[in-house]
Amino acid sequence: MNIIGFKKNHSIAQFQELTRRIYSVPDDRYYSLGDLLINQERFAMRALKGIRKKDRKKLKVNLAISFSWMMTIGSRLHIDIEREVWKRFPFRCSYCKSIPCECKKTKTKKNNKKMKVSFKKPKTLADFQKMFAAVYPIQERTIEEAGIHLAEEIGELNEAVICYYGEHKRSQFRQIEIEIADYISCVFGIANSANMDLAAELSKMFYHGCQVCHKIPCGCNFSFVRKYKS
Repeated sequence: MNIIGFKKNHSIAQFQELTRRIYSVPDDRYYSLGDLLINQERFAMRALKGIRKKDRKKLKVNLAISFSWMMTIGSRLHIDIEREVWKRFPFRCSYCKSIPCECKKTKTKKNNKKMKVSFKKPKTLADFQKMFAAVYPIQERTIEEAGIHLAEEIGELNEAVICYYGEHKRSQFRQIEIEIADYISCVFGIANSANMDLAAELSKMFYHGCQVCHKIPCGCNFSFVRKYKS
């Protein structure tokens, strides 16, 4: 996929490939995996600040940037994020196995039964957002609750990475894959609550290369990225 910019009808996989082409060279030179996680987290926290301050512009821009950093993390670990999201959420809640989610009604902790997939996998990033809107209706929780859930998943992802780099067990790596999928679900959850079209937002920002310098690979230096605010 020789993509130079993201379009609204592109898939999660195409966006991950685009971010890999844009950022893999500078990120490999400048950042450890821990550094990538910190950058993903700092923009996610700014998005959450947008929720607290009821600043939808801050929320949308920073949520999109945090999402792009997660794509880079997936690429660093050679994880196909779209595949993992579909494996975890095949048009069903990953816990109660229902659509829409019935966790609050049934108080289900975790159902280990295998899910029967009766819907086709979404083709585009926008279709995945619609899928999550169907699985987790916005009227079932506030945007603040969705934000808290995102913060929880960031913590769980960091914990999973620490555990894996301590012992390097396959089961621990699998947990990283799960936590990344859970994080992506929370991004879509916030986007739906904020009436944000994530695909449209990404297409505005990444219409050609890096969302700041618009080059492939990115030409932004380390100091600029460290100080960058949106």
